[in-house]
Amino acid sequence: MTAAQVRGAVRDGTIAGPTERLAPDHVQANLVVVPSEYADELADLCARNPVPCPLVEQLVPGAFEPRCAPGADLRTDLGRYRVWRNGELVDRPRHVRELWSGDLVAFLIGCSFTFDHALAQAGLPPRHSALGRNVPMYHTRVPLAPAGRLHGTMVVSMRPYRAEEIERVRDVTRPYRIGHGEPVAWGDPLQLGIADVLHPDYGDPPVLGPGDVPVFWGCGVTPQSVIVASALPFAITHEPGHMFVTDLVHADVARRERTRAAAEI
Repeated sequence: MTAAQVRGAVRDGTIAGPTERLAPDHVQANLVVVPSEYADELADLCARNPVPCPLVEQLVPGAFEPRCAPGADLRTDLGRYRVWRNGELVDRPRHVRELWSGDLVAFLIGCSFTFDHALAQAGLPPRHSALGRNVPMYHTRVPLAPAGRLHGTMVVSMRPYRAEEIERVRDVTRPYRIGHGEPVAWGDPLQLGIADVLHPDYGDPPVLGPGDVPVFWGCGVTPQSVIVASALPFAITHEPGHMFVTDLVHADVARRERTRAAAEI
């Protein structure tokens, strides 16, 4: 399926589950929608915390058709949404047409699903993907650089690998800065404040084998921790794992990142 076909199937309800294995060549993104009075602060938060919150696109107030996917509709084209009021989750609707207004500003933030296809092509398939499960995600104690009224802690995703594979995993994921880039940590989960890696806060529990090392990446669910910690009066996000599939091709994005990195040397 093409990215546009995936979005259409999500919109009409034909596809309702996590999107990781759909249109694998395309960049997927997290959605965060806030009142316009918080937009500058959220943009600043993304700039100050580019690993967990890499900004793919910021729309103008009221807009719901992103430049990265002409013809798409952010009000309907994600499988499930979350609605927040005063920092509390109050609803998980199928679409958010009735909640949208000209005062809302939508942000698309990078997702690690973007590099999972590259890991598989490199002979390093993520365990959750191979098993048809959603990636496990965890709250951490790692503080974000605050921006105005917005503050919180990082959320991470985890993929287990053997110790001898970690350097290759780092090399493969490093160019995908739009999808969080290389891991932020590996080894003991307690270094991030994760007490029990077998019980994630989002996604499915991991399947660990003998010799597996937990490897952690920044995660685009991080703004949801910001919404809670900052008690935003209103916000809309995606349900973790139910991403927005863009028309951007991640191989092209990675190629541009490699070119930019070479120019900086």
